[in-house]
Amino acid sequence: MARCSRSLLVVVSITLLSAAAQAENWPQWRGERLDGISGEKGLPTKWSKTENVLWRLPLPGQAGATPAIWGERIFLTSVAGKDLVLLCVGTDGKEQWRQVVATGNQTVRGDEGNYASPSPSTDGKHVWTFMGTGDLACYTVDGKEVWKLNVEDRYGQIKLQFGMASTPVLDRATAGEGGRLYLQLIHGDYKVDTQEAKVVCLDAATGSEVWAVDRKSDGRHECEHSYASPILYRDGEREFLLTHGNDYIVAHDLADGHELWRCGDLNPKGSYNETLRFVASPVAVPGMIVVPSAKHKGVLCLKPNGSGNITDKPEFSHWRWKKDTTDVPSPLILGDTVYICDEDGFFAAADAKTGQVIFREPTTRDRHRASPLYADGHIYLTARKGIVTVVKAGREFEVVATNDMQEPITASPVVSGGRIYLRSFDALYAIGSK
Repeated sequence: MARCSRSLLVVVSITLLSAAAQAENWPQWRGERLDGISGEKGLPTKWSKTENVLWRLPLPGQAGATPAIWGERIFLTSVAGKDLVLLCVGTDGKEQWRQVVATGNQTVRGDEGNYASPSPSTDGKHVWTFMGTGDLACYTVDGKEVWKLNVEDRYGQIKLQFGMASTPVLDRATAGEGGRLYLQLIHGDYKVDTQEAKVVCLDAATGSEVWAVDRKSDGRHECEHSYASPILYRDGEREFLLTHGNDYIVAHDLADGHELWRCGDLNPKGSYNETLRFVASPVAVPGMIVVPSAKHKGVLCLKPNGSGNITDKPEFSHWRWKKDTTDVPSPLILGDTVYICDEDGFFAAADAKTGQVIFREPTTRDRHRASPLYADGHIYLTARKGIVTVVKAGREFEVVATNDMQEPITASPVVSGGRIYLRSFDALYAIGSK
């Protein structure tokens, strides 16, 4: 009996250690590599408001920000009356603390968004949060304020038609105790055609400025506004920051922010659309950067070795679509396949090397605001009314499940610790096997 108990204890211990080894953090929007990909296994594909729901935590207000997760802590932003708050929730579904980051929320485009739209980021010791008011703050994971500033005080008034929604990138690979934060502030008073865009790098530990550069463009009117988030590119040979908006994608040197290259024609001059603002962010893997535009225009797939203006230099491009871009959800790259979910729920797969379309099929015919998530052989597509379509990853289109949460969702789903977390306008859900 004693030997049996010891053997059982060993088996349980090994199982728990194995599960812990597979568990991943989700430290910022789109995950560790900013690509929407999780390496975890054994995740559910079917659930409802009650089935496979481990817990549901009601939230104080709506938001479209994606949660950030490290260990047993979940961080998310929310509206709470007139306040804009940062919440810390345990993986047991209980709120641990909240901090009021700013006041003066505004709802934009009816039910489309608000000033709690940017997502938080964490390194397991600190958490950083940005609000549409321009307030940027750093807290310890226990909720103690480290520093707070307002970017409008430093870099001028934010002038965006539908509010600041861009999420800063936390770069933990950069030297320094807390790494760096990169922000793209692409906006302007389009009524008088002024350019006011900046790209900013801050010391994450202190909030002090490392560098700030003007981001120039010949874009005009509403095109001056970008709701996309910057991303980082690294392949072991080169590294840079990518900012996306005002008709161009631009690569910036990480040391001082100077421009390395830019590519335009995302809003072709011959058929210029003055309302073509960018919302979807690019996605990058070594050797490849997939760049969406908006409003059914094109998609670019670029090489990372550009220099100067590469708009009309095909040697720096893998391929180009002239139409069928995503408008809000960001693209997904899995091996030799690029996936794009457009705002109407059409889901497309293309060859990553050539851009040749493999399939383009309808899923849930509803607005899609969340970006696709890949985990354990499946791609999760979240519609605005709360339906999550699970599609089998691969070159044959196959819907595995359709899960109706019956609550509005604009936040992207995330994975950590063997669970899928969904943030609706009403609540935070932990989806997993009981």
